[in-house]
Amino acid sequence: MKKLVLLVFIVGIIACQQSPKEVNSVYHDNSGRSDLLSGGVQMIPINTTNGEFKVWTKRTGNNPTIKVLLLHGGPGITHEYFEACDSYFPGAEIEYYYYDQLGSHYSEKPNDTSLWNIPHFVEEVEQVRVALGLDSTNFYLYGNSWGGILGIEYALKYQENLKGLVVANMVSSIPHYNHYANEVLAPQLPEDVLKEIKELEALKDYLNPRYSELLTQHYYTAHLLRKPLDQWPDGVNRAFEHINYPLYLAMQGPSEFGIVGDAKLRNWDRSQDLKRIKVPTLVIGARYDTMDPEYMQWMSREFPNGEYLYCAIGSHLAMYDDQEVFFEGLISWMNKIDTSK
Repeated sequence: MKKLVLLVFIVGIIACQQSPKEVNSVYHDNSGRSDLLSGGVQMIPINTTNGEFKVWTKRTGNNPTIKVLLLHGGPGITHEYFEACDSYFPGAEIEYYYYDQLGSHYSEKPNDTSLWNIPHFVEEVEQVRVALGLDSTNFYLYGNSWGGILGIEYALKYQENLKGLVVANMVSSIPHYNHYANEVLAPQLPEDVLKEIKELEALKDYLNPRYSELLTQHYYTAHLLRKPLDQWPDGVNRAFEHINYPLYLAMQGPSEFGIVGDAKLRNWDRSQDLKRIKVPTLVIGARYDTMDPEYMQWMSREFPNGEYLYCAIGSHLAMYDDQEVFFEGLISWMNKIDTSK
């Protein structure tokens, strides 16, 4: 009996010694990190044209060569819909940062509409990068939707700081987005539904609960996240519950069929400038997206070092409705860039 116990003990020791990844990996070792006490959270001071404000970030993991800063959509939505990353990035030992842009959820919300513009957000991202210690040896900037616009704009000014750029589910031209929404996607709606939506939009009755109901039932579940509403992940629901609607309205506008009125993004178009971005760039598109997947594929060819990841059953949030293709492709691309440097 004593021999059996001794044998089990020895086998246990050997088994522990034969798990070098678990023993030697520094991914979960937060010793010496300045954000240790707060569980990875940092409130980063941002200097703006109208004073200093703080934005919220949260780090997960440690990886000296792959650090991903996640830019959420909106503007004015939150980091919460990125929570699917928790299911994939740690297993790949990718260090990543949730980040609420100024005006969003955990970050400060100044009552100053003059700050809601692209130049401000570009400089904000740069200040966040500096505070987090990210540089061209490790810094991957990932932007989804509006975050893709911000990522492109950041790269056009500061690409020397990047190791890689990801533009997910966003075209580089708002005029093209408007065309696709109105000429391709809108006609796919049931005729009576589209008629009622257009009547409400003509009255500019965007806050009418019926407008939201029609979009949610007939448009969002077809092109935003292709799952029944009762199956939408909690993080997605919370992100929409916590939206800063005045900020969203100022830049995106009230309509879901393009950017209209005096919204600040209405004329944004960087399609002719993509060739200026030399860093490795991954464009992610999806078949049922609110954005034209063929245009996003074209974009990937315009970037000098571009690649395209296509999610054949995905929509605007392909990270949920084509999850395996999305994350396996994204992680594979980052690992390829990492090993090629």
